Amino acid sequence: MTEYPTIFDGHAYCFPDVRGLMGFPTPEVKHIHVQKSMANHHVQPWLIRDHSPGSTSTLMDDSRWPDDDAIRDVNFRPTTHGRYEWTVDGEDYVKQYFPPSITDMGYPPENLIAEMDYANVTGTLLHRNPYLGIGNDFIADCVQKFPDRIFGLAHVPEWTVEDEPDAAASMVEGAVRDRGLSGLQFLTSQLHLYGKNPDWSSDGFTLFWDRFASLGVPVFFSLSINEPKREPLLDHYLLELQRLTTWMEQYPETPVVMTHGFLWTLFADKDGFQLPDELWRPFENPNLSLQILLPIGLGDKFDYPLPQAQPLLRDLVRNIGADRLMWGTDMPIVMRHWTYQQNIDFIVKYCDFLSKQELALIMGGNTKRLLGLS
Repeated sequence: MTEYPTIFDGHAYCFPDVRGLMGFPTPEVKHIHVQKSMANHHVQPWLIRDHSPGSTSTLMDDSRWPDDDAIRDVNFRPTTHGRYEWTVDGEDYVKQYFPPSITDMGYPPENLIAEMDYANVTGTLLHRNPYLGIGNDFIADCVQKFPDRIFGLAHVPEWTVEDEPDAAASMVEGAVRDRGLSGLQFLTSQLHLYGKNPDWSSDGFTLFWDRFASLGVPVFFSLSINEPKREPLLDHYLLELQRLTTWMEQYPETPVVMTHGFLWTLFADKDGFQLPDELWRPFENPNLSLQILLPIGLGDKFDYPLPQAQPLLRDLVRNIGADRLMWGTDMPIVMRHWTYQQNIDFIVKYCDFLSKQELALIMGGNTKRLLGLS
């Protein structure tokens, strides 16, 4: 019988009904943001009539990016059962962003707790994405409902930070000091979404980062997630890693986590992964940890139990260390591919090269230590 460590999910979501405002100031602002985001998301849309592959170019004119008028007038809308739909020349298209079980297009904390109970997950850290809602009250309310099980990260609209650093800093300070959130998630892709200065380590962000660093909580950076297609993509990604290194040198006391792991598909082929040496350089800084969310990134390319990830995980342990790797799931979105239990078993049951101590650290110990829960 497999002996399971105490499990703490380092990366999950709760979100309000995405058919509502989700914290955006107006329906129009929300609509533009979500349609631009979904137009750049990797999930393949399909034609409702015959399930043939569709193109996200029907959602957006790439030549006009990043202007708001890049989105096409196609009655883009969230519907039910995890679907976004739109209509072009009388034909309806679907992007199944959430799993079909998200019938009401929201995921309240009670739903996540039920999944956690079934899979024997003791706690979780809620992450953020603007097209799942902005503002910090919803997440803070989730934490308040289940204070011993659910913890949450603050968010600030990244596209406002350089122009309004005082307001942005105050928003995060209030979320951490007054609403009990445990850190900040910062998605660099949102700067590109609005055509803002992409160098989040530059002087224009200093006032904001100085005030954030004084809070003494960790920052979770999501690098190059859901950005528009730019070539060469690898060069752009390595530039983001350089910015991360620069930022950590500026704020040596702040714990840092890179969410989602690396952009795995950049380094994957049919046989496995080839990771360049440049990926390891930011981890020369001992303050940096890496989340490993392999099923959400690779579940549509490789079958369970993902044997291709075993040598990859060996590389991560060897080059970064088990004491700086954090398991997470991306629940409930990962259920497009795998169940919650499979997200656990593919490491606990099939990566038998990991010691009990390494498993305990990766499957929750490191995240709990970062949050001050150990």
